[in-house]
Amino acid sequence: MTTTRLYQPADRDACLQAFDSNVPKFFDAAERADFEDYLDGLPDRQPGRYFVAVDAAGVVQGSAGYALNEQGDSADFCWAMVQREQQRNGHGRLLLEARLAAIRAEGQVREVRLSTSQHAAGFYQRFGFVTVKLVPGGFAPGIDRCDMVLALA
Repeated sequence: MTTTRLYQPADRDACLQAFDSNVPKFFDAAERADFEDYLDGLPDRQPGRYFVAVDAAGVVQGSAGYALNEQGDSADFCWAMVQREQQRNGHGRLLLEARLAAIRAEGQVREVRLSTSQHAAGFYQRFGFVTVKLVPGGFAPGIDRCDMVLALA
């Protein structure tokens, strides 16, 4: 059974492996340095959290986080990924649910925003996210940027 927990520095290599497994379909290789910088700045990237999905054997299968805006009334999902060969096994759903639960616990968040590729947009649509903007090639050639929003009740 997969569980989630907060990211720890020892998870860095596993998170980078998950990133690499998703190049070039979901991420452009040029984005790796930004992701490394993001991981190296944790846990000081507050307010917000970064989670990992860990399988029954203790292996990190994915990671995902969120950040609150300065007013605390909206949150942005950031750097979500699951090991390519482990996709469609529930890890992404678990990470999404962990983030939404943590965001709801913040108390005043009214909407969650994210930017993802056309390849992952359908996943988020199943959870109520709505595309508000589409930028062809917005991340890299062949990787469109889909800006999406989920209103929280």
